[in-house]
Amino acid sequence: MSRLTIPAREAAPEKSRLLLDAVEQQLGVVPNLFRLVGTSPAALEGYLGLNGALGRTLDAKTRERIAIAIAQANGCDYCLSAHTYLGLNLARIDDSEIALNRAGHSGDAKADAAIVFARQVLAARGKVSDADIAAVRLAGFSEAQVIEIVASVALNVLTNYINNVAETDIDFPVVLAAQAA
Repeated sequence: MSRLTIPAREAAPEKSRLLLDAVEQQLGVVPNLFRLVGTSPAALEGYLGLNGALGRTLDAKTRERIAIAIAQANGCDYCLSAHTYLGLNLARIDDSEIALNRAGHSGDAKADAAIVFARQVLAARGKVSDADIAAVRLAGFSEAQVIEIVASVALNVLTNYINNVAETDIDFPVVLAAQAA
């Protein structure tokens, strides 16, 4: 059971309800993460704003691969479950690729560079080397995309930490970080 209350949509602060309605309109449901974050209208607005902006930049497969790799590294079962589901069903990533993503890699060379860089950003707390930046740029990522990868890492760390603190009830098919891919 979640350590923080996950309110029903009707019990959410009024300022969050419109945002949650938009989530439901887009996804067809309101996952527990959104309802949990919605206890703070400011946090929900910030999360949705950055998530929406990044959704218009890096492609869905790259975003899901990064999310899976970061959730695995942070031991966030909620995010690992959610992004495995989204990766399989929306981004159309296959099981073997998801296993590679959980290990911090990809079978696609360009995606591998993004994931390796994202994991290095996480591990080094942003203090990556010149070689790390050169490798992701050599793979074909622009400087803007390098920033977007860093922003994706930060966004995923935010949700990983919220879910790890709350021990959010998982409302996706469960995938556990502690279990090998």
